[in-house]
Amino acid sequence: MNGNSYNLVSAIRGPLMLITLGTLVAMDYFQGISFGRTWPILLIVFGILKLLERVAAPPEHRPPTYTSPGDNVI
Repeated sequence: MNGNSYNLVSAIRGPLMLITLGTLVAMDYFQGISFGRTWPILLIVFGILKLLERVAAPPEHRPPTYTSPGDNVI
């Protein structure tokens, strides 16, 4: 994945969480499925989005490490 995917996941995280919350509240109100039983879905959605964000993140640039000629590098 590239930087554009990372930006997309970051951009949809908030709205997707609000849509999920709204759906759960609507289910509680209209279907009688208690929000007290369905709130863990919010944690699952948040975890999936964080995982996608991590996968889509651009690789870190680390400066090269230099060793002196006398160092024993194994």
